[in-house]
Amino acid sequence: MPTQPLATPSDRAVVPIDVQARPDNPEMAPKPLLHLGPSSPDRREFLALGFNAAVLAAAASVPFAAHASIQPTSIDHGTVTMSHVTTKDGVEIFYKDWGPKDGQPIVFHHGWPLSSDDWDTQALFFVSQGYRVVAHDRRGHGRSSQVSDGHDMDHYAADVAAVIEHLDLRNVVNVGHSTGGGEATRYVAQHGQKQGRVAKLVLIGAVPPIMVKTPANPGGLPIEVFDGFRAGLAANRAQLYIDVPSGPFYGFNRPGAVVSQGVIQNWWRQGMAGAANAQYDCIKAFSETDFTDDLKTITVPTLVMHGDDDQIVPIADSAMLSSKLLKNGVLKVYPKFPHGMCTTHADVINQDLLKFIRG
Repeated sequence: MPTQPLATPSDRAVVPIDVQARPDNPEMAPKPLLHLGPSSPDRREFLALGFNAAVLAAAASVPFAAHASIQPTSIDHGTVTMSHVTTKDGVEIFYKDWGPKDGQPIVFHHGWPLSSDDWDTQALFFVSQGYRVVAHDRRGHGRSSQVSDGHDMDHYAADVAAVIEHLDLRNVVNVGHSTGGGEATRYVAQHGQKQGRVAKLVLIGAVPPIMVKTPANPGGLPIEVFDGFRAGLAANRAQLYIDVPSGPFYGFNRPGAVVSQGVIQNWWRQGMAGAANAQYDCIKAFSETDFTDDLKTITVPTLVMHGDDDQIVPIADSAMLSSKLLKNGVLKVYPKFPHGMCTTHADVINQDLLKFIRG
């Protein structure tokens, strides 16, 4: 399907790292690590550096059987349930279960380093449309257990399977953003599709097929980019989690962008609620996991949505490739939309999701 051309980069791009001032204070300009013009041969590295290690994720492929011995603790308010499922390796996975229990379930997979709260806008919208909405916090993120291991795509997918099997969800639409797109891809390929539980898949600004540069993926981002994120997280996680949403994640570093301090603070809140070790390890998961074989095995209808101004997961080495590997995939490109378009352009994204789910 034809796509829109990539947006022309601005004359001067600034990586919003090491910011010492509030982004809304023009008198205290950020101190960038790097400046690159349009002719710079390192512009691709910049896109990554300006990129939110929030890209979502995946990792070493160690087979794991974690579906779950369930010991849920629930708070049920009519149609709103918040619970924990305990996996076979003893990890408590927090999840929300909103809306009518007889509605078609939509399972949302969040990005790095966030939580299921990042889907609140979509959750409220789809509940209002009569759907059952389920969203979980990845292990080590949000309200799930802060454990030392299992921070890889196989465990992430098995944790999702534990939640879905506990709730016995069928005819599911799995929707993943960024790292959550990798998690959803691995879940559908290795669990949900085999069990006949999945109806459709949606990948939004998602990391597959693979982010890091390898001999098989020469267009990927250099490993040094991800090493830089690990170093930034270890040195000053709180500052990194201001810099990323203040700049490239939502496109707030673009000329004319309307900056929302509430959105920035909400991103910071979610990130800081998780475990630093889990988020550190997740960088390897979302950057180095190869989803090529997963994508090739997926046969359910799949919508691939991506903004062509995504500074976190550059579109050329993600959506453009994933859509070709899927047997039943459709690509939809959003001109000038950022990585965090589910928040900045929720009205557009929600309607397109609804149309695909109903179609």
